[in-house]
Amino acid sequence: MVSATADRTSTDVYPHRLKDLFYEAFITLNVSSPTMAAGFVLINVEPGSEIKVHQEARKMKFVSEANVLFGDHDLIVKVEADSVGDIARLVVEELRSIRGVTTTKTLACAEL
Repeated sequence: MVSATADRTSTDVYPHRLKDLFYEAFITLNVSSPTMAAGFVLINVEPGSEIKVHQEARKMKFVSEANVLFGDHDLIVKVEADSVGDIARLVVEELRSIRGVTTTKTLACAEL
């Protein structure tokens, strides 16, 4: 495996670690973009309400993407707001208020 450094001859057992120069370049590239918090919400719903909940979630301004799932959860929704606190509030006040939603699990994205 090759690490994310200028030296391509060394191997790194942890190639996911960003080296200082690479990390600084990454941060510099992202300085001009507005900072916004993002997260994914896993939603479980009452049987048969998947499509209705999906349609209602997509109408919300802070929802940038929504998909119906197969498996342990019924939907996954990508949310964006000014802060993680705003995401938490919007999930509790808006997403959980959709008729048919039984549980949610919010996964907040790390802000680097």
